[in-house]
Amino acid sequence: HIVTTSSSATLSHSSSVIVAVVEGRGLARGEIGLSSINMKSPELVLSQFADTGTYAKVITKLHILMPLEILMPDTASEKGQGTKLFNLITENVPSVSFTAIQRKYFNERKGLEYIQQLCAPEFSTVLMEVQTKYYCLASAAALLKYVEFIQNSVYAPKSLKVSFTGSEQTTMIDSVSAKNLELVINNRDQSDHTLFGVLNHTKTPGGGRRLRSNILEPLLDVDTINTRLDAIQELLQDEELFFGLKSAITHFLDVDQLLSSLVQVPKQETSQQVCYFIDSLLAWIKHDFYFLQKLTFSIAFFHFSSHRFKSILDEIKTVINDDTTSLKGSLNMRTQKCYAVRPNVNEFLDIARRAYTEVVDDIAGLVDQLGEKYGLPLRTIFSTARGFFIQLSLEGVVLPEGHLPEEFIKKNNYSFTTLDLMKMNSRCEEALKEIFHMSYMVICRLLNGVYEQIHCLYKLSDAVSMLDMLLSLANACTLSDYVRPEFTDTLAIKQGRHPTLERITGKQPISNNSYISEGSNFVIVTGPNMSGKSTYLRQVALCQIMAQIGSFVPAEYASFRVADQIFTRIGVDDDFETNSSTFMVEMKEVSYITHTASERSLIIIDELGRGTSAEEGIGICHAVCEFLINLKAFTLFATHYLELCQLETLYPNVENQHMQVQHIRREDNSTESVVYTYLLTRGFSEERNYGIRAAEMTSMPPSIIQEAKSIAAKVSQKLWHHSDPSTQRQRADYHLAMRCVQTARNSRLDSDSLCLYLKGLKRQYEAELKSILEGHEHGVNPA
Repeated sequence: HIVTTSSSATLSHSSSVIVAVVEGRGLARGEIGLSSINMKSPELVLSQFADTGTYAKVITKLHILMPLEILMPDTASEKGQGTKLFNLITENVPSVSFTAIQRKYFNERKGLEYIQQLCAPEFSTVLMEVQTKYYCLASAAALLKYVEFIQNSVYAPKSLKVSFTGSEQTTMIDSVSAKNLELVINNRDQSDHTLFGVLNHTKTPGGGRRLRSNILEPLLDVDTINTRLDAIQELLQDEELFFGLKSAITHFLDVDQLLSSLVQVPKQETSQQVCYFIDSLLAWIKHDFYFLQKLTFSIAFFHFSSHRFKSILDEIKTVINDDTTSLKGSLNMRTQKCYAVRPNVNEFLDIARRAYTEVVDDIAGLVDQLGEKYGLPLRTIFSTARGFFIQLSLEGVVLPEGHLPEEFIKKNNYSFTTLDLMKMNSRCEEALKEIFHMSYMVICRLLNGVYEQIHCLYKLSDAVSMLDMLLSLANACTLSDYVRPEFTDTLAIKQGRHPTLERITGKQPISNNSYISEGSNFVIVTGPNMSGKSTYLRQVALCQIMAQIGSFVPAEYASFRVADQIFTRIGVDDDFETNSSTFMVEMKEVSYITHTASERSLIIIDELGRGTSAEEGIGICHAVCEFLINLKAFTLFATHYLELCQLETLYPNVENQHMQVQHIRREDNSTESVVYTYLLTRGFSEERNYGIRAAEMTSMPPSIIQEAKSIAAKVSQKLWHHSDPSTQRQRADYHLAMRCVQTARNSRLDSDSLCLYLKGLKRQYEAELKSILEGHEHGVNPA
């Protein structure tokens, strides 16, 4: 046995992925080899990468894969002294089964041999990528050996799709951020009110899987993204094409599942395995090939190797009967499997079928004879469990001597058998075994020819899932007012909306503009509780992800800079499982961001520093902000600490925004109510004491409220200061320079329009200088 220990857990029935993980030892600690295979899809996916001490990349990949089972070396999971990687995985994915495999099976040489033996020729370039990546090869060796062990089958030679994926090919969204943004799971009620739920109108399992993985790992390549956007635009402009393809793809089965059943060869031949083979082949021929032909006629850009498909189909038709289908009823199904292979293909198969037919005819004759002999209305019945037996309707029937004849072996009042019939059933089973054995031999020879052209079947699977995803994204556009995004060096969204909120409410929520550029890359968002700060922050991140998977976005106009990583730090409660306070959880998440983020990242931070004192919270927030400001990543930072707004006076690339609220006082001035507009506006919030305002709305004594206001005013006065005119002038110069740089990089205006735009920039700059001068003369801070 290769398995030494195993732990069980409650698992999702839809999960079918098995993952093997191994870590380097000694100086190679932190180098991770990971391989996965979906039991419903014959693709082996290999990964190898360096990870940090928090193993964030490993945890993220596991959350994306949603494995049924994780394999690790037994040396990593020894009781009481498991490695840090093993302990972190078990903490972060507690609902997954763990299986410890003897370390000797994580053998890179054996892994390379497996891949050389199993990889389809068209995917063999993967060997160049992985031949020196020892840890992913080691994980592949253990994984394939384990699958062979539990399935009691092996993959046919040259039949697997093998691919190597590196994290550098997609945008990294860590598992915490994916949870915070509710990309695929709703944190509150497990409903489909997620980004995946909004965009998922797929009709095939493969399409749904592809959409989910794209949301969790968006694209980085702008050319690929734009190709997808072109396809969606074409689908939206041609209704006949859109609805024709949507109708056609609905009838596709799970191509990956069918492929998986075709390439797995049982170690020991059984009638059950043969039946499964025949069922898969019939479903494949009668469903997918028919609708493939329909698809190829429907769409011009759907380029398949049609001659190769025709070759496979012709080869199958020489062996399999054209009129063979999956019929209802156990006897009909068995008969169809018996005669699935054409006559005159195999002489011994034809002999076995004649023998089977003779036995079935003899059974029918026997029952007729018994009916005549005893004058009873008997009929032949078949069930998978009992075979052929006799059935009698007792209604209106007078039995001779008041009971059944002695030769009838009574089962119940309605059905029975005889010794002769039992013998005939045994002969029937023997004939069936021979038929299934010979059919299996014929089908194996047929599949050997199919394996030689297996690449085009993988191509079919890939194309169907991609088309399904594109149709799904186009369908989402028809349900709401989405716009095609552009890709520049600026994040600019006009009247953007939160896609999930729009679905929940069933109407368009309040829309807001967003603008982040190299010259204004750090935006501080302030405003009272419940004013919409968190919703706005999530909205920007979700629109960014939608754009990078090739989807249109909910806005009037949208431009994005491709983000290599997307981070979110959103307020949390204490983590009781790991005995971490709110503050420690905050610090761990921020530490991960500061160590991992790059200049091309998008960072969303909501309410940092709430888990400690106000002085420490402001200090930590100020230090984190300065680090991120200098990093040049695009950052949205929501806070209650209004003191942070003065960063705008220190750094020209910082901009203050706030959520507007309106105060409405009753005519008798007795009370004042707050109306939330959910509109984002330039500048910092004037609601400096909204915590105290909230307290006022309760039954707290007025004396306490007044004292709180007095102390807050004194603290604020000490912490707040204004910038001098020279700093404000430098800021104006900086903004003008950055706008000119962006215009030079991205402008597509003609000469006259460009001239007008530059004149407008000049007027805006002069007005800003004038405002600074007037503010200095009157002792007012223009901010």
